[in-house]
Amino acid sequence: MALLNRKIDYALLILCYLHHKVGGGCAREIALHFGISRPFVANILKDLCHKGFVVSHRGVKGGYLLRQDTHRTTLADLMDALENPVQLAECNNSCPDECCTLAPACPIRGPITEVHNRIRSVLKAVTLAEIFGTSQAATPLLMA
Repeated sequence: MALLNRKIDYALLILCYLHHKVGGGCAREIALHFGISRPFVANILKDLCHKGFVVSHRGVKGGYLLRQDTHRTTLADLMDALENPVQLAECNNSCPDECCTLAPACPIRGPITEVHNRIRSVLKAVTLAEIFGTSQAATPLLMA
């Protein structure tokens, strides 16, 4: 099982594109650039817009611009916004006793929780700007 599913992977590609393109971009040009289905790109952009990562502008010169500062937004922020929070095992959720009858006596629950916490810590420490590479020319649109 991949930690980054296809939706998150493509969302990263789309946000990277917008990070490096000062004027923003539309679903069609992003899809052409990466060779991805335009409807799939449009759906991901819609989700990114609803979650506050991008802002859309309609019309002839319409398209999408970054809304969040990629220097402050983490990989965990993106993953949590587009999918359920990453969990190494079901017992890492808030109700472990409900998901597994072995939870109270499980000898590996504690160590697995520790590994889970380490992974979450790394995801929270990596910014999108680090993944995209810093570019002085690309300044995201920050909205209050």
